[in-house]
Amino acid sequence: MILIQSNAASLARWELLSDQERADFGNGHMKLTEELAASGHLVSSEGLGDPKLGKHVSLRDGKPMVTDGPYAEAKEHLAGFYVVECADFDEAVSIAARVPDVLIGGSVEIRPVFDPSRLD
Repeated sequence: MILIQSNAASLARWELLSDQERADFGNGHMKLTEELAASGHLVSSEGLGDPKLGKHVSLRDGKPMVTDGPYAEAKEHLAGFYVVECADFDEAVSIAARVPDVLIGGSVEIRPVFDPSRLD
């Protein structure tokens, strides 16, 4: 899984982009998604809404407790993700390096998706 994080630095970079560069960024995500689908690597891909629109759910006395928005101490938030099928870590790195967020100076995190079939 390729996790796209956003933080103050990435938002500052975004503010410096021209309208054309922002359009190119969005189109870059669409193009990468199309390429990964065509090559058979893409499992799923989505951008996520503003964390202010999110809710946190926990249990209190066995009942759901819902609170608004991100935790105040959070410096980063998950902005989107790609789930890709790769032969190995190097292939995942190669794909991650093509994510538009990386191309404008950001970074992404690569994490394996847990496969319970390997628990034997």
